[in-house]
Amino acid sequence: MIETFVCEEAPTPLGNYSVAVGCGELIFVSGTGPRDPKTNRVPGLVLNEKGERVKYDIEAETRLTLENIQKILVSAGSSLDRVIEVNVYLTNMSDFEAYNRVYGGYFSSHRPARTTIGVASLPGKISIEMKVVASR
Repeated sequence: MIETFVCEEAPTPLGNYSVAVGCGELIFVSGTGPRDPKTNRVPGLVLNEKGERVKYDIEAETRLTLENIQKILVSAGSSLDRVIEVNVYLTNMSDFEAYNRVYGGYFSSHRPARTTIGVASLPGKISIEMKVVASR
């Protein structure tokens, strides 16, 4: 049986999907980015008059992404220390070192399986998105 989760403390999805679903002992968190749930803004993101990204802060985006995921997991009855797998999507692979440093602060002793993928772009002009699988 599949259970759908809603998390009022996390950003509202940009599309037709749930922030997370549960199946048995597993929780699958949808791709989550660094939008502030209260303001809908991305920390450090500066756009020009054409709406193109001209400046961003990958460390701030990574922190808020992980904070948003943590809120979703807690609302679904789990936590970051129960994460099994993380898929990370970066729009600039040269950000790997900076994002990895911030990520390590959240997963210092517990190290889930992880894949980092470079992508051309992400919705909402964000620079990073993560999806996770965790146990309850």
